[in-house]
Amino acid sequence: QVQLVESGGGLVQAGGSLRLSCAASGRTFSTYKIGWFRQAPGKEREFVATITWSDSTGYATSVKGRFTVSRDNAKNTVYLQMNSLKPEDTGVYYCAAARPGSSYESWGQGTQVTVSS
Repeated sequence: QVQLVESGGGLVQAGGSLRLSCAASGRTFSTYKIGWFRQAPGKEREFVATITWSDSTGYATSVKGRFTVSRDNAKNTVYLQMNSLKPEDTGVYYCAAARPGSSYESWGQGTQVTVSS
């Protein structure tokens, strides 16, 4: 099982950008699918983006065209580049790891993103 640590959150004005990082421990990191999720106050956690071991990516409709997920297996890190941020992007962002064919099994502690209008 991998251990995950998110970083890069902060306060940004609408229209700005942030890059989140998800650093993982574990020698088999490159085989995992990594997902990004977020949870706004009073709302349920929602899917944001995902990247597989083969660099196949997927995005929620609400972030498509604005967010980009990438990975650097040499650094055991997955990134979420967030551009054109909107106040509705505010929330705690989590990364999670899943082995091929399995559900997400490891979660980070989250990093806060706040977008002011």
